[in-house]
Amino acid sequence: MAYKTINFYMSRLVPAYQKGDALLADIEAARAQPDALHIWWLGQSGFLLQYAGTHILFDPYLSDSLTSKYANTDKPHVRLSERVIDPARLTMVDVVTSSHNHTDHLDAETLLPLFTASPQVQFIIPEANRAFVVERLHGATAFPVGLNDGEQVVVSGITVYGVPAAHNNLERDEQGRCRFMGYVAEMGPYTVYHSGDTLWYEGIVDVLRPFKVDVAFLPINGNKPERRVAGNLNADEAARLGKEIGANLVIPHHYDMFAFNTADPADFVQACEQHGTPYRVLQLGERVTISQ
Repeated sequence: MAYKTINFYMSRLVPAYQKGDALLADIEAARAQPDALHIWWLGQSGFLLQYAGTHILFDPYLSDSLTSKYANTDKPHVRLSERVIDPARLTMVDVVTSSHNHTDHLDAETLLPLFTASPQVQFIIPEANRAFVVERLHGATAFPVGLNDGEQVVVSGITVYGVPAAHNNLERDEQGRCRFMGYVAEMGPYTVYHSGDTLWYEGIVDVLRPFKVDVAFLPINGNKPERRVAGNLNADEAARLGKEIGANLVIPHHYDMFAFNTADPADFVQACEQHGTPYRVLQLGERVTISQ
């Protein structure tokens, strides 16, 4: 059921650099370099990171649930890219995140098979979203690890910090806890920042610069009200933000998944060249390895 729509659009899909067995083999092969940080883009805002045999998976969307949900509406989510992996095959994940409650960042059809495949996994969410998350995933209330901005937790040897995100606003619950978040993760000597979905808000540079980010994962699809969805940084803003926080590398995300809500990564490349921002644009399933 879920992938009939994908088959319908198969002739138009952006092909994966590697997927399925090839992707799993590459993840395993990366273990031969335990002192390096290995990064794979899995599509939309999903990134798998490996360091010293430990894996963290940021905001995966590996189903076709939104395309199916909106197929007969006035806002169809026409899929643009291949799925790189069945989440039921990801048996190695130690930590997975959801930055907020939108389905491409909190997808039951991705997360439930993943939790079964990786029973050791720890699941990080904004604490403000606990009740919503538990209801969507039909899970135990105590299972997710909740964070707020200014807080940190150590999971599977990875230190994860919560930072605010504005999607479109810096929204908080009645207890002052962020509903939209980004995460900074320290894996050995490497520090990465996953933005979740965010606009540029006052103070974001001051929040992030002290972390001395090695790799920043930033959205580039922009903020266009006519799309009728909350927006993000555009290509130029992502390039400028990466430069201003001093990131050693910026990798774009949140494009080439849905036809109505995407961007051209060539614009991001041009902006990075203009601002002097170090960057890398990944293909679906492609790995980049960072070493000191």
